[in-house]
Amino acid sequence: MTTLLDRLPKEVTDRLPGKLGERAERSVVSVVRLHGVITPAMGPMARSVLNIGVLEPVLKRAFAVDQLVGVALVINSPGGSATQSALIADRIRGLAEEHQVPVLAFCEDVAASGGYWLACAGDEIYAHATSLVGSIGVVSHSFGLVGLLDRLGVERRVHTAGSNKVRLDPFLPEKAEDVEWLTGLQGELHELFQDWVRSRRGDKLNGSAEELFTGEVWTGKKAKELGLVDGLGTPREIVAARFPDAEPVLVEGRKPLLARLGLAGVAARGGASTLVGELLQAAEVRAAWSRYGL
Repeated sequence: MTTLLDRLPKEVTDRLPGKLGERAERSVVSVVRLHGVITPAMGPMARSVLNIGVLEPVLKRAFAVDQLVGVALVINSPGGSATQSALIADRIRGLAEEHQVPVLAFCEDVAASGGYWLACAGDEIYAHATSLVGSIGVVSHSFGLVGLLDRLGVERRVHTAGSNKVRLDPFLPEKAEDVEWLTGLQGELHELFQDWVRSRRGDKLNGSAEELFTGEVWTGKKAKELGLVDGLGTPREIVAARFPDAEPVLVEGRKPLLARLGLAGVAARGGASTLVGELLQAAEVRAAWSRYGL
């Protein structure tokens, strides 16, 4: 029986990953790009963010390719949600153990905070000498808007059951006990971050906790000296050296149907409130990158 695959030119089938093409006879390194701010938010800018919902199908396909000898994670992220960082990293480790293949992480422009959390999911971490790596810490952002509503002539009404339901409300004066609570929460998250780095890097770390876990960011060159990365180089050269007989295969997420038809922008804009949401999300993403001059 002649199938559709049989009728495709060989130059096309050679480029098909996994079971579909001739490449199944060759060893493969799946390449997954982890580019964006790490956030649970799903919306018009979903392709510029990272979360477990977006990456689950991509990771599963990356580890399911025939003749797989390794997975390369190419990371470019200023960080974001601690929970999403942990969920993604845990999924990577689970798939790596299930399929018994090594994972190599590559830091591009920046792998900071949650971005470095993702890098630690790799068995080995590499960076360019100019990459920005680290930021092993926790940060919270907010605004103080006390008095703004009065100046606008707006009366705000908030009713709660529970004395702590409006902690750090931006429209109320900041309370010392609320700041203490937040500091304690950040401390717990920071400890979890440190534990994760230690569990993944172990004896490779070359520095004290006071030096490594202050939230500082270093160049890739300095990060290698501190043991935060294993070496310097590009994904192309490192993968070629480690897997000389393997073919790198880029594994990407599938675009939604409307996006493939060029209608995503039309569907996403559902009125003024949606537009405001888009602008706020864009501002948050822009702010996260701008911290590193990007």
